Amino acid sequence: MGYEFDFSFLSSYWPELVHGALLTLRMSISTIVLGFFVGIMIAVSRVYGTPLLKFIVGFYIDVIRNTPLVIQAFWLFFGLASLQIRVPALTAAIIALVINVSAYTSEIIRAGIESIPKGQVEAASCLGMSRWKVLRLIILPQAIERMYPALISQFVLMMLATSIMSQISVEELTAAGYGIQSTTFRGFEIYIVIAVIYLVMSWLLRTCMEGIANMSFTRRRKLKTTL
Repeated sequence: MGYEFDFSFLSSYWPELVHGALLTLRMSISTIVLGFFVGIMIAVSRVYGTPLLKFIVGFYIDVIRNTPLVIQAFWLFFGLASLQIRVPALTAAIIALVINVSAYTSEIIRAGIESIPKGQVEAASCLGMSRWKVLRLIILPQAIERMYPALISQFVLMMLATSIMSQISVEELTAAGYGIQSTTFRGFEIYIVIAVIYLVMSWLLRTCMEGIANMSFTRRRKLKTTL
């Protein structure tokens, strides 16, 4: 029995898809910015903190990385609601995503920090630079540059993970697809369309982040020029 593809529903439902895609991008950008800076603070605490702080941060990372994102989102949205603490669905989604991605980001940045030769730190200390200046001007820029490809991959995965937030009623792209499918009963077609949209958004995010790297990292620009 043959199957006839029918994408005619797109002429009526494209506004829902555009709204869902834009909300997905908004969630992704907010999560990337917040998760990046929170991840840096966690990584620095893990490397340079007191033994107690290192234990707390390590416990946080282990818990977040070893529990599903959907459970973390459920706890923030449904769990807090049972305690009479109402968190809007979009806010709960962004908080859950930031908590999740910051744990992974912190480990990536920590690996970059630990890869910096100790001789550079000792030389900076001999020049009278404070510990904060050494961290801000020498260690972190190099650590982020070295681990930037891994960070790009992590942030693209995070953007794809926003689809999970449809489970707490956030009207992002996947949720829009659910609604359209339940009305048109063209599940195969709508999920093909959604997959293509995610592919395009992933390519755009990766391209934008690579462009930021080329503008931010002088050494990368020089290497591209010489090549």
